[in-house]
Amino acid sequence: MKKITVISSLALALVLPASALAAPQPDRADKRAAKAECKSLRGSTEATREGFRTLYRNFGACVSSKAREEAREEQNAHKNAAKECKAEREADADTFKTTYGGRANAFGKCVSQKAKEKEAEADQEDQQEATAYKNAAKECAAERDAGAETFRTTYGTENANYKNAFGKCVSKKASENDTEEPTA
Repeated sequence: MKKITVISSLALALVLPASALAAPQPDRADKRAAKAECKSLRGSTEATREGFRTLYRNFGACVSSKAREEAREEQNAHKNAAKECKAEREADADTFKTTYGGRANAFGKCVSQKAKEKEAEADQEDQQEATAYKNAAKECAAERDAGAETFRTTYGTENANYKNAFGKCVSKKASENDTEEPTA
């Protein structure tokens, strides 16, 4: 009986840390935000929709990917906010108490406030990336319309009739736009 207890407690000790490192699971709010982000990323023009299809197979794949990303952003925002609040509290406890209420929940208020700010910053960055991606898709569509054969050979790789040219173009131009316009 002792062996079973020891073995089961060792197994539990190994399982708990593994589950603690698991990726965060998206909740309804994450999925709602992901859906809105995917709608924005997809755009309304044919060029942006084609660019969207090169990036994601379909709308559901986008929502799934972005929901996981939103959950990770939320988790990171809370971790970083807690670290900042702890440092702020240790640096000057009196100011910390007056700023966040001075009660037992002051730390929670601080973390909540800072996490919301960090999530808003991450959402703003996501919006900027989506705008850059849509602009790149429009640029590539215009370039392709100007000279389709030149466009295919410039951006595509040598496969069956350079079918990947549009996706390669959008990816290249989006990354160029990202390096040209640093985020705040």
